[in-house]
Amino acid sequence: MTLITDRPGPGLARPYRFPQVVRRTVAGGRVVAAHLPGQNLAVALLLLDAGAGREPTGKEGLGGVLAKALEEGTAQRDATAYALAIEALGTELVTGLDWDSFQVSVQVPVERLHAAVELLAEAVRTPKLDPDDVRRVRDDEATALRMDWANPGPRADAALRADLFGAENRWGRPMYGDPDSVAGLDVEDVTVFHSEWFIRPGTLVVAGDLDRLDLDALGAAAFAGTGGGPVDRGGPIEVPTRPGRRIILVDRPGSVQSTLRLGHPSPHRAHPDHVPMTLAGTVLGGAFTSRLNHLIREVRGYTYGIRGDFASSRRFGRFAVSSGVQTAVTAPALVEAVGEITRTQETGVTEEELAVARSWRAGQLSVELQSPRAIASALTTLVVHDLPDDYHARLRESLLAADVAQVSAAAAAHLHPEALTLVVEGDAAVIRDELAASGLGDLVDHAS
Repeated sequence: MTLITDRPGPGLARPYRFPQVVRRTVAGGRVVAAHLPGQNLAVALLLLDAGAGREPTGKEGLGGVLAKALEEGTAQRDATAYALAIEALGTELVTGLDWDSFQVSVQVPVERLHAAVELLAEAVRTPKLDPDDVRRVRDDEATALRMDWANPGPRADAALRADLFGAENRWGRPMYGDPDSVAGLDVEDVTVFHSEWFIRPGTLVVAGDLDRLDLDALGAAAFAGTGGGPVDRGGPIEVPTRPGRRIILVDRPGSVQSTLRLGHPSPHRAHPDHVPMTLAGTVLGGAFTSRLNHLIREVRGYTYGIRGDFASSRRFGRFAVSSGVQTAVTAPALVEAVGEITRTQETGVTEEELAVARSWRAGQLSVELQSPRAIASALTTLVVHDLPDDYHARLRESLLAADVAQVSAAAAAHLHPEALTLVVEGDAAVIRDELAASGLGDLVDHAS
């Protein structure tokens, strides 16, 4: 007996309404808030212009070490006393780091938010930064990175980033640094980075029932004792594409799989083509039903999964494909992947494919933007990328309105299969000759 079924078609994207955005200036800083009537939980997120892009080249990993050091006590109380105080409110500090920002947040019942913001500000503005604690945190972070880098993937990711953006640039190095860069940090590196970037006011993002919250009081608590003028955020970085493809081979002796990372530079987050680029990436590799996953997983059986998409920060972006394949099919998998990217760039997308991508992306908004924490995260996007307050309110319509011509034009403009860097982490002794004979590009060995 054979069971045959058709893939289900796209459903209707569920509607959603993004809450009203409120902005004000308080005590030298900015407050950006969203009103969630009747919501008993509230989130406060302090957004600082202290992302990984602010770290000096050669000092990668400062943000990660500092994030952990914030939990080691403050000028007012030791680590145990601070932990007891924050736990008494039923919350914890949640830190986050990306290329553009450093974020610290708390989520508590509405009536406890002011007290939680005071404790958040205490940790961020006046951390103890005891030298012994900082060194211990640094060593822990370096050890964790060594363990992570022993696995397939991180070395390939680092090789791709360095080739796309240049290892001499901060954005050409791993966001969280590498084991050596973190191990090489000293206490002064951490304290200087804190004094330079963490005493500036920043932006307080609030998501909750604003009828029960005093935004002025919250801002005053978050920005107390801060100072410093505006800093240059920098404009988009123009990263040229490579004049031809190249293959970078990262040797992993004895590996039974090859880790693949394919990529090239792409536009920054606020680029006007962001929505059609996102949809083109979804059709090509951003969903389980994508072209790449269908071909490489379902038709060829080379992998359990393959993903490709556009990702972007305030100043730069990249298109990248990632997968792991059996060693024996490394070269064929690369050939097929490059071919599919080329087909999408040359012929665009179909209405059937785009309908699925539109419905999924638009429908996800009604699922993703439900909780106070998700709303707070969406507000940070507005702040970091200078987007209008109604951006999220209009995003669903923008996704659903994108047509085949727009998305195909974005694929044609922003996919560059002829300029791909193809990083392969695998057993060089087994795969080198076949890669060299694939015709995909010049083969170079990565310097470990």
